[in-house]
Amino acid sequence: MDILIDKGDASFATLLFAHGAGAPMDAPVMNRCTEALCQAGFRVGRFEFAYMAARRNGQRKPPPKAEMLFDEYRAAVATLDVAGPLVIGGKSMGGRVASLVADELHAGGKIAGLFCLGYPFHPPAKPEQLRTAHLMDLKTPALICQGTRDPFGTQDEVAGYRLPASIDIAWFEDGDHDLKPRKSVSGFVHADHLASMAEAATTWARRIIAR
Repeated sequence: MDILIDKGDASFATLLFAHGAGAPMDAPVMNRCTEALCQAGFRVGRFEFAYMAARRNGQRKPPPKAEMLFDEYRAAVATLDVAGPLVIGGKSMGGRVASLVADELHAGGKIAGLFCLGYPFHPPAKPEQLRTAHLMDLKTPALICQGTRDPFGTQDEVAGYRLPASIDIAWFEDGDHDLKPRKSVSGFVHADHLASMAEAATTWARRIIAR
């Protein structure tokens, strides 16, 4: 398994950052998020699930069910060369898969926390199909960075889920699934939210590592 490593000048922790369902590890939004996270102090490792890696060779494979990706995420953790604290997570589906293996890795002392960017609480336009059952018992310290108008879970929707105290949520005004806002509505541009996301992730990670 190939892992793409990016790091800032003074990295204090490593973040294993998996891609979403439809875009590869070097998609523009993944690149921009990684750059912001590195500037904030993370060493970021990115990898691709096998179905996505196959697309580079012309094989158009759909994403499998989340449970079919657990072993691949575990393999990425085992492959990653880490000297210091490790946080796992990802964008959308990548964060969801990480959340489903987080407690076993945290209990084993392998990770310090879980970071999700644009968590897919439900499919768009299907709020009844919640993907939150496992989150209710999550023991791993977690941070979810979410846009207030994310179609996979808006601020109003998520407020009613009563998530446990182990999960912190940082909200980004008018952000979509990539945290991208409409400047005419919010006054923010995408770069503003990505910088704030990275700062929130750094502050949170330093806090849980110091426990």
